[in-house]
Amino acid sequence: TKRLKFQTGKKALDWTVPKEWEAREAYIIGPDGKRYADFGKNNLHLLNYSVPFRGKMNLEELKTHLYSLPEQPDAIPYLTSYYKARWGFCLPHRVLTALPSGEYEVVVDTRLYDGHVEIGETVLPGQSTREILFSSYLCHPSLANNELSGPLVTAFLYRKIAAMPKRRFTYRFALMPETIGSICYLSLRGASFKQRLVAGYQITCVGNPAAWTYKRSRRGSCLADRAAEIILRDSGAAYELIVFDPSVGSDERQYCSPGYNLPVGSLMRTMYGRYPQYHTSLDNKNFISFETLAKSVEVYFDMVQAIENNRVWINKVARGEPQLGRRGLYPTLGGQKENEQEIRAMLWLLNLADGTKDLLDVAVVSGQPLKLLITAASKLSKAKLIALKVS
Repeated sequence: TKRLKFQTGKKALDWTVPKEWEAREAYIIGPDGKRYADFGKNNLHLLNYSVPFRGKMNLEELKTHLYSLPEQPDAIPYLTSYYKARWGFCLPHRVLTALPSGEYEVVVDTRLYDGHVEIGETVLPGQSTREILFSSYLCHPSLANNELSGPLVTAFLYRKIAAMPKRRFTYRFALMPETIGSICYLSLRGASFKQRLVAGYQITCVGNPAAWTYKRSRRGSCLADRAAEIILRDSGAAYELIVFDPSVGSDERQYCSPGYNLPVGSLMRTMYGRYPQYHTSLDNKNFISFETLAKSVEVYFDMVQAIENNRVWINKVARGEPQLGRRGLYPTLGGQKENEQEIRAMLWLLNLADGTKDLLDVAVVSGQPLKLLITAASKLSKAKLIALKVS
């Protein structure tokens, strides 16, 4: 495991690493002596990246620094000041509209200093140096689905992949601040990724019990996309496929940016921006469930298995359909329903194993479940009816 650090002022592609921000204390004291928007009670109250400030002002002046959501009067919005010096507070609209007139004391005890952007990275080596990337972010305070769910699923997915007795590919896991983190990461690893990365996923918004959403890579039909779409098809669960969009999204925008165009997609539940709790205090632990998180881990691991087992097979019987019965692969009594689905999968694989189609192609053309085709490939290989294509 490594901690990669990029110092303030360092150039990273077209960006420059900003100053690091530390918040110690922040609050507003009203003319009634009551504390409003207290950072100590909820860190969403403070506009992220607020510059230091201490002073007194009347309500009208203070309101120019206050932010709320009129359409969600009980929610605290999550807001950040991007690369502009300002300070502010976020509070429920119901509270804002009820603030008493008079003089307010404002305390914003923060500091901006030369620090660094930090990225956590770990690698599970495989038989090949070709890599699969799992990336998530750590930068949204006190948000559950939009923040906590990604690192949690990534961590448990790491455990499952680490426990695999054999890994065909090398697996790289990374946690970072969104956007500036992935830009720094690409400035260090981008050239290597272009050579080695065969698939990758940005993990976010995977904790709420809703239908799946898969955002394709910029390429649209890379290995990551194909594996995700087959696993979702086979799951029987509701899902939506959406095309890559650089104007909205998470770090897949950076991985798929010009000059890199990496094979990175993103499998989510309800995606960012599509649920009313997004970027508010309502995106809390009540909005996610451990059952959903566990299921998300399983589906991601199914995608790993799909990629690991995606091989190109060649039928070793030159002409005609091979006799499965004498090899113990077909019922000996005609008309039996026993293992009918498995036999169907074997026959499809034998027919399409012409050296031009990988197992994901076979799953698409045949409509057969991928897990069944993986089992069929194992049995047919042991019977010496098919062989791996030598690449």
